[in-house]
Amino acid sequence: MTTPDAIDDVSIGGESIRLGQFLKFAGLLDSGGLGKEAIIDGFVSVNGEVDRRRGRQLQLGDVVSFEGRRARVCA
Repeated sequence: MTTPDAIDDVSIGGESIRLGQFLKFAGLLDSGGLGKEAIIDGFVSVNGEVDRRRGRQLQLGDVVSFEGRRARVCA
């Protein structure tokens, strides 16, 4: 059972990834199209702050949240 404050570590195999790509890669959303809508509509946060930029470059350690699930960018 996942606790509400759990964070999944997701290895991206590099040092940065775009927010829209990460949502799909981390399994937070099923498609890029859904990710685009969720980001534009303000349902996605990065490090606790809403970010509406699909192309935002995430760095190692950034935490992305969507609908109560959280994933951290890892190497």
